[in-house]
Amino acid sequence: MKQKIVLSALIAAAILPGESFADNQEIVVTASRIPQPLDSTIADTSVITSQQIRDSGAPDLSTLLRSLPGVELVQTGGFGSQASVFMRGTNSTQMLVLLDGFRIDSATTGATAIEHIMLSDIDHIEVVRGNVSSLYGSPAIGGVIQIFTKKGHGAPSFSVSTGGGNQGTASASAGFSGEVGGTSFGVHAGRFRTEGVSAMNPALIPGVNPNNNGYVNESADASVRHEFNQDHAISASLYGTRGNISYDNPFNLAVTDINNIVEKIQKATVRSEDGITDNWKSDLSLSQGSDDSHTYLNGVLQSHYQTVNDLLSWQNNFTISPGARMHVTAEHLRQAVSSTVFFTQTSRIVNSLSSGFDGNYGRHSVQVDVRQDRYSDFGTANTGLLGYGFSFAKDWRATASVSNAFRAPTFDDMYWPLSFGYQGNPNLQPEKSKNWEAGVHYSGKGQHVDLIHFDNRIHNLITINAGFTTMININQAVITGDEFTYRGDFGANHLGFNATFQDPKDALTGQLLPRRARQYATLSASRDFSSWNVGSEVRYSGPRNDANPVTFAPVTLPSYAILNLTSRYTVNRHLDVVGRIGNAFNRNYSEAYGYNTLGRTIYIGMDYRQ
Repeated sequence: MKQKIVLSALIAAAILPGESFADNQEIVVTASRIPQPLDSTIADTSVITSQQIRDSGAPDLSTLLRSLPGVELVQTGGFGSQASVFMRGTNSTQMLVLLDGFRIDSATTGATAIEHIMLSDIDHIEVVRGNVSSLYGSPAIGGVIQIFTKKGHGAPSFSVSTGGGNQGTASASAGFSGEVGGTSFGVHAGRFRTEGVSAMNPALIPGVNPNNNGYVNESADASVRHEFNQDHAISASLYGTRGNISYDNPFNLAVTDINNIVEKIQKATVRSEDGITDNWKSDLSLSQGSDDSHTYLNGVLQSHYQTVNDLLSWQNNFTISPGARMHVTAEHLRQAVSSTVFFTQTSRIVNSLSSGFDGNYGRHSVQVDVRQDRYSDFGTANTGLLGYGFSFAKDWRATASVSNAFRAPTFDDMYWPLSFGYQGNPNLQPEKSKNWEAGVHYSGKGQHVDLIHFDNRIHNLITINAGFTTMININQAVITGDEFTYRGDFGANHLGFNATFQDPKDALTGQLLPRRARQYATLSASRDFSSWNVGSEVRYSGPRNDANPVTFAPVTLPSYAILNLTSRYTVNRHLDVVGRIGNAFNRNYSEAYGYNTLGRTIYIGMDYRQ
C-alpha cells in the first residue's frame, strides 16, 4: 500500500510544472449541498460537463460513467441491460443516484435503473465519492451521482441530434428552450433503439435463447422557471424515460422463449426559491419520483413492481460571514410500493433533519455535516461528517475526512411474503459504514492532480441466511484503496489518467467482493485541430471474482483492456458531426460471467443548435 502511495506521489511530482495560474472555478453543489468551487471541495468530487458529454459520443449514462475514477460498472448484456455501479468497491445498492436533487431509486431492489437514462436529457453530472449519508441519508455509503437535466437560458432556440451505427443502432432527439422576460423554459424528447447482441453466451450458459436482445428507449423532459425578482422564483419540471429491454433467462422452459422488461422512471417537481434576507436563502420543493417495472414472458405479464418516492424538502442556506456558510434542511419522504407480489407492508415514512457548515479561513477549510433519519419501520439512523482542508503551498492542498453512513433495508429485504419457504425479515437493521480518507491535490497551470487514500468499514451487511429462509444482518466488508487522478491541458492537447488500487474484501472470509477488480484505470487523450477534436481512451480492468448464474460455482473473470475512439467536427457554430468507435479492436471480454459484452460499435451522429 505504501509503495502505491509513494509511486503515485512521484508521478505527480514528475508531471507538475513549477508555475501556475488561477484555479478552476466551476461551481458544484453535491459535495456539501452548498454551492462551492470544484477545486475547494473536501469530498472527492468529479464533474462531467455538457461539452465533455458531447465530445464523448457516448449514447447513454452507463457508457459515460465507466471512465470515472473509483467507479466500476457492470452490465448483463448490451445497451439497456441491467447496470450495476460499484463505487469504491461498495455494492451497487450502496450508492445514491439523484436527478436534479431528487431520488428515483427503487424501494424494492434498492438500486436505480441508470441504464435507462439517456444523455440527450442531461446537461452535466456531479459525482461525489465516499460516505455522504450525512448529506443525503440512505444509501450513500459509496457516494452520490447527481444528474442535472437541461434547462432553458438565452434566446429561445431549437436543437436537434440524430445518428446511427452498427447493430441496428439509431437515435434522435430534439429540444426547444430559452428565456423570455423573467421566464425560462425547456422541452426535450429523444428516442434510442438498437438490435444489440445476445445477452447471454449459450456456450457458457446452455439453454438460453441465442437471438439478439434489442433495446428501445423513449425519454422526455420539460421545465419552466419564473423569476419575480432577484429574490423570488418558482419552477416546475417533469422527466420521464421508458426502456424496453429484451433479456435472456437460463431457467426458461423453451429456448425460443422471449423475455422483456419494460421500465419507466418518472419525476415531477415544483419548487420555490426565496431570498428571505440578504443572508438567508430558502428552497422549498415537493417532488415525486417513481420506478415502474413490468416483466413479460412471450408477451404475457409475469410481474409488476412500482416504487413511488414522495419528498417534501425545505433547505435553508445561511451566510454567516464571507467565508462561512451553513444549511439546515428538513425532509419528509413517503415510500410506497405496489406489486403483483403481496408485500406484508407497502409503505413507510422517513423524516429527516440535517445541518451542515462550510467554512474557509485563509489556508484552512472546514466541513461539518450531521443528519438524523427517522424511519417508521426500523427506527433512527444518525450520521455525520467532519472534513478539513489545508493549503500548504501555492496550488497545493491536503484534505482529510471521517464520516459514517447507512443503507436502509429494502422492501424486498423486510417485507417479501412467505413463498417456497422464504420470507423477508421485518427485524432487519440498516447496514452501517465508517469511512476515513486523506488526499493531496494540485491545481495550477491547467494541470489537476488528486491522490486519495480511503478506508471504508461496513458492518451489519444484509445477506440471506444459511438455510435460505430469510435475510439477516451478519456480513462485514473492509474496503481500502488509493485513487490517482490527473487532468492536463497543453494548448490544443488534453490528457487524462485515473487509476484505482483497491482491496474490497469480505471481512469474514477474506475473499474479494464479487465483480470488483483490485486495479482498474483509464487513460484518455484528445487534440483540437482547427474545427476538429479527436480523442482516444484506453480502459483497463483487472481480474474479478464472479459465480456461474445457474450453478453458483465460483469463477474468475480475466483482466481486459479496450480502446475507444472519438471525433467531433464543427461545421459551423450551429452544427457538429460526431463519431465514436467503441471497443475498436473488437476485444472479447466479460463484465459478468456468462453475459456477453458489445464488440466493436460504430456510431456517427449530428448535433444542430440554432
